[in-house]
Amino acid sequence: MKCFSMIFIKDRSKNAKRESRTAPELRNQSKSDSSALSRTRTSSSSPSPRSIPELYKEKEHNLRVFSFQELRDATHGFNKLLKIGEGGFGGVYKGTISPLNGKGEPVVVAIKKLNTLGLQGHKEWLTEVQFLGVVNHPNLVKLLGYCSVDGERGIHRLLVYEFMPNRSLEDHLFKRTPTLPWKTRLEIMLGAAQGLAYLHEGLEVKVIYRDFKSSNVLLDESFKPKLSDFGLAREGPTGDRTHVSTAVVGTYGYAAPEYVKTGHLTVQSDIWTFGVVLYEILTGRRAVERNRPTSEQKLLDWVKQFPPDSKKFSMIMDPRLRNSYSLSAAQKVGKLADSCLNKKAKERPTMSQVAESLKEAIQESSEVSSSVDKAHLTSSSRNGGRRSK
Repeated sequence: MKCFSMIFIKDRSKNAKRESRTAPELRNQSKSDSSALSRTRTSSSSPSPRSIPELYKEKEHNLRVFSFQELRDATHGFNKLLKIGEGGFGGVYKGTISPLNGKGEPVVVAIKKLNTLGLQGHKEWLTEVQFLGVVNHPNLVKLLGYCSVDGERGIHRLLVYEFMPNRSLEDHLFKRTPTLPWKTRLEIMLGAAQGLAYLHEGLEVKVIYRDFKSSNVLLDESFKPKLSDFGLAREGPTGDRTHVSTAVVGTYGYAAPEYVKTGHLTVQSDIWTFGVVLYEILTGRRAVERNRPTSEQKLLDWVKQFPPDSKKFSMIMDPRLRNSYSLSAAQKVGKLADSCLNKKAKERPTMSQVAESLKEAIQESSEVSSSVDKAHLTSSSRNGGRRSK
């Protein structure tokens, strides 16, 4: 991904000694950036839905504007010991901020600091501020505020989010032990589906997330999922348009084939990537793993050998689950994943339909678990009764 140019008009006067805070406002964008964030209006005389920048204008007062010094202090000078993540944008630090009114307990937050030498830049920063400044859903991470400072000591762009103590779905699937239980995996995917359904269907404008993957599904103290990292999000097509044309960006192994081939972006692109992550939670494998045998390196190619309705399907299940799952529910999730991965984008389910299917799989898993527990209790009772005799 190429590096993006600066999108704010800065005071370049040599005599300017005071640092200025620059609000992320649309009027300071170049024409190209404005067109990337604003949607093309239709020629229809009927009112068009408002764009994300227009919606943001109404809600920008809800975001707190931090000084760079406040965030430096919050992270003890961006101490390496407080670093909890790293991406193309820059580093993410755990920090503690004081309430705005000075009353109450300090709040633990996550602070993302733009790396000006990184592959991503100011355009993604602005996109994230505007999208997260507009959306409001329990399965989307909450943006608390930002810092945008241009001064003699440099240019600073930071974002301040609610802190998610259980890190990401990726961490628990591939990096940490003990592994996530089967039902927890389904509940996490249900929450993620509901978050995507809100983006696709719950706003004036359709929002295409464009970067759904396990590392962007963050988990709170109760393992409730929240989608994060909206730097690549885009407004969906409007009027009689069928897609948005963009440069192809994202993570290898997740992008929908029609998007990779044509650059045409739709909400169905998100549904494809959701299908990829469904297979990740089933198998405990990443979308791409170069350290495996050639035939197993690409997850989607490998799982084709084990269709959900075949007796071989159980062979792909994550061995760390130790058979503590409902096979019939897992097969339903596999079929759901396959429907999301339909090569014909228009035949993929909506995210609302995906969420309903996951609810059914969770219900079935609960019923199977309950039946097993009852059988175990009955068996224990009988054995205990024999021993008492």
